[in-house]
Amino acid sequence: MSTATPALENTARIRVRYAETDQMGVAYYGNYFTWFEVARVEWCKAAGFNYRDMEREDGALLVVAEATCRYRAPARFDDELAVRTFVTKARSRMVAFGYEVRKVETDELLATGETSHLICGPDMKPRTLPEKYRVRFGL
Repeated sequence: MSTATPALENTARIRVRYAETDQMGVAYYGNYFTWFEVARVEWCKAAGFNYRDMEREDGALLVVAEATCRYRAPARFDDELAVRTFVTKARSRMVAFGYEVRKVETDELLATGETSHLICGPDMKPRTLPEKYRVRFGL
């Protein structure tokens, strides 16, 4: 793993699937949290590590403590979305991510959100983030 400071921002692309919409063709609000998770995993890869490895090899889990989403305009079936993910706060025992969801075709801002995570061990008790990940989160 490199010790270079990562770009603390990444953008993931997601296409709205038919199953993610309601009868009006609008993406169901709960899907935004799934898209945040997909984008967060991609952020980890862009930062130089796999989230799965952080869990399995280092016993560090990012447990969601709080999640918010502000909806501004609807995403619809087959829209391509860009989910920008960035760290808003990082401490030795917690990290918070911010999100912006935009429609790729028009760059319209559809939603913003944030998730706050406690760093926990497999026993679900708080622990400190392993040293090798601290630079990745900007610590």
